Amino acid sequence: MTMTDQTVTDAARREQARLAGLRGQIDDLDHQLVELLARRQKVVAEVVAFKKERQLSVYHPAREADMIDRRRRHALKVGLDPDYLEEIFRNIMRYSRSTQTAEISRIGVKPGAKILLVGGGGAMGRLFARWFKASGYEVRILEVGDWERLAALCSGLDMALVSVPIAETVATIARLAPHLPKECILADLTSVKEPTVKAMLDNFSGPVLGFHPMFGPDTPTMERQIMVVTPGRERPENRWPAEQFAAWGGVVVRAAAAEHDEIMAVVQALRHFATFSFGRFLYQRRIDLNRTLEFSSPIYRLELDMVGRLFAQDPELYSEIIFATPERRDLLRNYLESCKNNLEILAAEEAVTGGGRDSFVAEFKEIAKWFGPFSDQAIRESGYLINKLIERF
Repeated sequence: MTMTDQTVTDAARREQARLAGLRGQIDDLDHQLVELLARRQKVVAEVVAFKKERQLSVYHPAREADMIDRRRRHALKVGLDPDYLEEIFRNIMRYSRSTQTAEISRIGVKPGAKILLVGGGGAMGRLFARWFKASGYEVRILEVGDWERLAALCSGLDMALVSVPIAETVATIARLAPHLPKECILADLTSVKEPTVKAMLDNFSGPVLGFHPMFGPDTPTMERQIMVVTPGRERPENRWPAEQFAAWGGVVVRAAAAEHDEIMAVVQALRHFATFSFGRFLYQRRIDLNRTLEFSSPIYRLELDMVGRLFAQDPELYSEIIFATPERRDLLRNYLESCKNNLEILAAEEAVTGGGRDSFVAEFKEIAKWFGPFSDQAIRESGYLINKLIERF
């Protein structure tokens, strides 16, 4: 071996030794990360015990959002990609939540309580029947052919929960209410709250609660699912159903019936109708959906997925939601009038004045200012979904 060859070999050994040393440092740091995660999980176990004892909700959205913001700011400060760090911490928090939910969700806030599910044979009724039974409640079911047994089914009840189509809810409440024990809670799961809460108050002198689950019957877990509670006639001892939803991992949002219905007109009726309108236009034009996907950006695929998802559902259910009240129908008329007003922008552009584009830009800027900081949040959240779609397709 020549001197030159020896020099090259020694240099290679030094490089290998250096690389081995760096890899050793990474192994040490990985070991420390695992130890830190184990210590974190022990603290999580203490949080679980605390929440379990006090029947507190697993998921606290405001705290998680604040935590993510702080971790992102810290990432920037130390020279890390904030998106990378956010994904890591979201995975950590997801595992933490699932651990807490698995432990807490088995709790029955009032085990042994007797619950009558009116319409319990339906999809949503079956879902709640499974959850209540798993938490130690006695569940009874009232279906169309069971009204002759109503007196027996209502004996000793702690809560009657009405889960029937919107159009049948008020009549069902009027028929059920006279047979309920005075201290029984009368509640419903309908997505329109003002008329149903009013019907319960008018027909029953005992405690009244309105519930609206913001999820469907195919939901495998309550974790992070929203349950809206609209109080009608409530005492502290009547809050155990809402506490049970929180114990299952859900997020309980309290709102007056009027506020609920006003917001749901936008969140449900307007959103579903706008999606229906887009899908209907694609159908009328006989657009080749598969061909558009070959050219599409991930955001278009995501939007088209939501349209396709709507048309894979039960049309009767969505017609009930969209056209449930005169207020919702008025909102949809206003929306269509707003769409008509946009024709003015096109008319100006077709006149080759350039005014259409100028009007569009001016409106765009004004609306963007109104959306404010939410737009930054929307960019981050939609970006996450887009990246997941890119990974899949």
